[in-house]
Amino acid sequence: MEANALHDLTAAYALDALDAEDARRYEQHLARCERCRDELASLSDAAGSLAYATEAPMPSPDLRARILQQARSERENVVPLRPRWLAPVAATAAVAACAAIALGIWALSLSDKLDRRNQALSAQQRINAVLTDPNGNRKRFAGDRGTLVVSTSGDAVLIMRSLAAARPGRTYEAWVASGKTPRPAGTFEGGADVNVVLLGRRVPPNATVMLTLERDGGTDAPTSQPLMSVENTSRS
Repeated sequence: MEANALHDLTAAYALDALDAEDARRYEQHLARCERCRDELASLSDAAGSLAYATEAPMPSPDLRARILQQARSERENVVPLRPRWLAPVAATAAVAACAAIALGIWALSLSDKLDRRNQALSAQQRINAVLTDPNGNRKRFAGDRGTLVVSTSGDAVLIMRSLAAARPGRTYEAWVASGKTPRPAGTFEGGADVNVVLLGRRVPPNATVMLTLERDGGTDAPTSQPLMSVENTSRS
């Protein structure tokens, strides 16, 4: 059957008036012919509307049963169509999804940066509060290598001078010992002319603050002898 003849079968196909062989050939042609797909889409809408154009009488129960049985026995005569508007809509949806993902990543990144900024500001404010406490306690490390400053609330700051940077894979770790067991109080890398470190643990009266060199990330207990230590004794 020639292509022009297949074009003419569109209306009959829409009304399901083709036999099985002609329907098979037309469906093969339909897969390659955009013109027929467009025409079939419009005819299918028109054919569907015919069913609601007039009010038909209700079939008898026997006739209804035979119709349903016949309908179940026949193959579905449906050709999936891809409307022209689906491609741009899908593309728009994909762009919107990518934009939403990018916006989400940006929002998370911004939130993380703001969290870090707020933490840094909070730490700086606490450092300032400790260093400006008129009733704070100041204790120098031996050799004038640094100073421990403890506020009346127990918050503490280490001020270390000319402390060499920790070797790769290592870090400085501060400890607070108010009994036999030192507790970790924070890590830092050193290397600056003056290192100002807010301790992550309060320093009670008469507690000892120590500094050790540990593996990167810190440890739960000292693994080496203290590089330096000082006791938070009361001012005389």
